[in-house]
Amino acid sequence: MIHVKTNIDRPAADAVSRLAKFSSATIHEAQGRKGALSSKIKPIDRSMSFCGPAVTVRCAPRDNLMLQVAIHYAEAGDVVLAAAGEYEEAGTFGDVLGNAMKAKGLAGLVTDSGVRDTQDLIELGLPVFSGSVSIKGTVKETIGPINHPVVFGDEIIYPGDVLRGDADGVVVVRKDEIEDVIRLSQERDDAERELIRLYQAGGTTLELCNLTEVLKAKGLLVENA
Repeated sequence: MIHVKTNIDRPAADAVSRLAKFSSATIHEAQGRKGALSSKIKPIDRSMSFCGPAVTVRCAPRDNLMLQVAIHYAEAGDVVLAAAGEYEEAGTFGDVLGNAMKAKGLAGLVTDSGVRDTQDLIELGLPVFSGSVSIKGTVKETIGPINHPVVFGDEIIYPGDVLRGDADGVVVVRKDEIEDVIRLSQERDDAERELIRLYQAGGTTLELCNLTEVLKAKGLLVENA
């Protein structure tokens, strides 16, 4: 087995940039309510946001050896996604590795394990999304795969798939579906903006969401004053 695959297919940078205009929730809804990673994965600071192709790595719990290898091979604009068995009681990533990623121009880190040095990472400005925050140290012992498919946050992530993260969470978009997802996300965004305009003009939820007949069919009874 080849542990590290260095030649992965990434989508065009322009497509990634256009996808980044949309929120994780919009993208999730637009592509048929799929691709949302576990809601446990959240940014260490709500202002953090990223969009980029995934470099995948599978680490042993409480072991960040292969995470360091993945950072070495990742390219500018990539998001390093480290699957570590959802082991929360370990600070697998901190400010030293954060500076290594920032210096390479990497777009962010996503891990289902823990991170530490969060205040330093926030000041550094590197988007970091994790399953927990933990000060507990790690070892560097176990070899694992880089740029192989991984199961992460209830989804299968393939290297080169695009990850979009913001205050609400992270969504994955298959690299060969990105143009369709951009189009669908724009359509959804436009429709929601129009709905907001109609609410501001005095429209009601029952009227604008066509709920009157739905609720009648379900037998909703309303007491009139």
